[in-house]
Amino acid sequence: MKRSSLLLSFSLLLAGCGQAAAPESDVEACEHLQEGPAVAVTAAATADAVAPSVSEPHKRYDVALVSVSGGKGGSVSFASSDQGHHVLYLSTDVPVEVRDGSGAVVAFESTATSISSCGEVKSKRELELGVGTYRITFGPTPTASVSLVMEYAGEGHAH
Repeated sequence: MKRSSLLLSFSLLLAGCGQAAAPESDVEACEHLQEGPAVAVTAAATADAVAPSVSEPHKRYDVALVSVSGGKGGSVSFASSDQGHHVLYLSTDVPVEVRDGSGAVVAFESTATSISSCGEVKSKRELELGVGTYRITFGPTPTASVSLVMEYAGEGHAH
């Protein structure tokens, strides 16, 4: 909680210096990437395998990637209970794709390889999700693991 207060204070200080404050979702994601709490999961190797859930809010998921064609990869599942703007934060910039329950690819609205307020974030991808379960697939990549934080950034977001 101290870290959150410190990051919020830093964001407000930057705003006072003429720089835009970091979005609340960036501050929260940075806190979770730095401090957790962390949950270790192993990605599902195939599209028909049951993917581990990364749905619990305010957690960092340390995803062990598995061998796939072309390197490491795999999938996790995310059950969205909120319709609206979500942000996927990763500790490493790896290829990632999100599909809805019917298998359709969900387009990212924006992507970035960093955020100025947090060095732990190496990939930030914004997307609109409805209520439902989504499959997040990583890879192929040479990277053996990636940490993931998913934040709801829509109206009425509560801590």
